[in-house]
Amino acid sequence: MISNFSVRKATVEDASAIHEILNAAFEKYRSYYTEEGFADTILSPQGVMERLQKMELYVAVIGNEKIVGTIGWTRITDEEAHIRGMAVHPDYHGTGIATALLKRTEQEIEKAGCNYITLDTTEVLKRAQRFYQKQGYERTGKVSDFFGMPIFEFSKKL
Repeated sequence: MISNFSVRKATVEDASAIHEILNAAFEKYRSYYTEEGFADTILSPQGVMERLQKMELYVAVIGNEKIVGTIGWTRITDEEAHIRGMAVHPDYHGTGIATALLKRTEQEIEKAGCNYITLDTTEVLKRAQRFYQKQGYERTGKVSDFFGMPIFEFSKKL
């Protein structure tokens, strides 16, 4: 566990660091993704800037400057929010950072008045699936097409 980190709302200045975290976290899975799916997952710094306009993004920061994790969410309906783009740099897996990012996001979603959260993950991300299930998320049975590959929906009631 790491104790000297905080979770804060992301800013436009964080766009490159968020891109780098997404790239580091997903690089080892690149061969499982279509080219378009991988690009949509890791986002370019410009893609992060666009996402900042549409979603609430948060970052986990060690000390005052080193960004090591990220997560985003958006409201789908009055009741439902959707989480997207969660990643922790591989050097910080197992440190509690992912849990802190998810808990902060769930708190913000609840403050916004939503009581139901969905998220999607690909089949290859077994570790992420186990993490989400440990945090109370369940597979809904909904499978969608994500740039030519299946993506599975998970949900949690707050």
